[in-house]
Amino acid sequence: MRLLLLYDYPPQPAGLSTQGDLLFRGLREAGVDCVPAPRTGDLQKEWLYRCYKPHVAIGIGWWGYLRELVIHPRRFGVEAVPWLVADGCVANYQDDLNSLPLILTTSSWVAETYARDGISPKNIVVQPIGCDVSAFRPMPRRHPRVKAIRDALGVADDEKLILTIGGDAASKGSQEVMTALAKVNSQFPKWRYVCKVWKQERTERQNELDFSLAGQLGIREKITYLEGILSREFMPYLYNACDIYAAPSRQEGFGLPHVEAQACGKPVLSVDAMGVKETVIHGETGYLAGVAEWISITECEVDSAEGFADRRLVKFDEPKVVAVRADTDDLAEYILKLMSDDDLAARMGRAARRNVEDRFDHLDIAKSIAGLVRDRVPAARAA
Repeated sequence: MRLLLLYDYPPQPAGLSTQGDLLFRGLREAGVDCVPAPRTGDLQKEWLYRCYKPHVAIGIGWWGYLRELVIHPRRFGVEAVPWLVADGCVANYQDDLNSLPLILTTSSWVAETYARDGISPKNIVVQPIGCDVSAFRPMPRRHPRVKAIRDALGVADDEKLILTIGGDAASKGSQEVMTALAKVNSQFPKWRYVCKVWKQERTERQNELDFSLAGQLGIREKITYLEGILSREFMPYLYNACDIYAAPSRQEGFGLPHVEAQACGKPVLSVDAMGVKETVIHGETGYLAGVAEWISITECEVDSAEGFADRRLVKFDEPKVVAVRADTDDLAEYILKLMSDDDLAARMGRAARRNVEDRFDHLDIAKSIAGLVRDRVPAARAA
């Protein structure tokens, strides 16, 4: 069986690219014949269709990538298996997806959103994203590379470092975390909050709003935003520099940073909704705050990315839930527990590591996907 992997390749330190690269590495380690290719641009893909002759093309993406991940390889006689995250609320690819023998989604919530929008659930299989547990592993705070990060960030030895990672921090729940920290600041004042974000125009505007909120809450001097690219090799040290990973995401189809933080032995604070609740075990590997607000929409603007011929406004018969807001009282309660009880945080961190080893090892995920393709895709069975 020969597999072509279509994703954001060569790999970059971003979610979909990491998802694809971990799959590629895991399949290679498992002895599966596979090659990667950029999802964009046709020349390299068509070259591989002709000379490598793959039996199946596995593509990593969302609604907007389906022309590249599904329609293009099928046009050349190569069956497609998309591994999809949730993004967007409606599309015009129902016929294309419903004709596939296998669709992978990163969580049950993602599967539900596709089923909600007209995709038959009979060929959808939930397949979580893997984590490189050998690279993302617990390290002591005294490790020189870990200590160097805390020193560079100006975090004292007796301060708790709370970390959030995302394209922008607000979508990962930073404003809710700030509100919770302000609520417990008088009880436990020795903390610092660090958000790692991508440097882009949208993020810069959002950062200004976040800092404005921090100023209103009286905690601006305790907040640090890191912009720009950090390598995958650096990230395990950053996770290990923190004491708590906190990301009660407003929308999350899986939450790879939540898993990576757990792999590094850190307790995780998030929200009991969407994909992340399938990675964090409440009360064991971290805490999941309740949902204070469900965000729904009744209409959506779509264009060619969603498979429509022109830009238009689509109105829904029933409102669609697209985001949440975590309960800040819950977040405050849980974050105070974790900051003030080192034994509790350590126990949860050890359980978090076991959780990732048992459920999210990238080699196990790759073997699972290879088995699903062999079992469910006729072209792979024939090979």
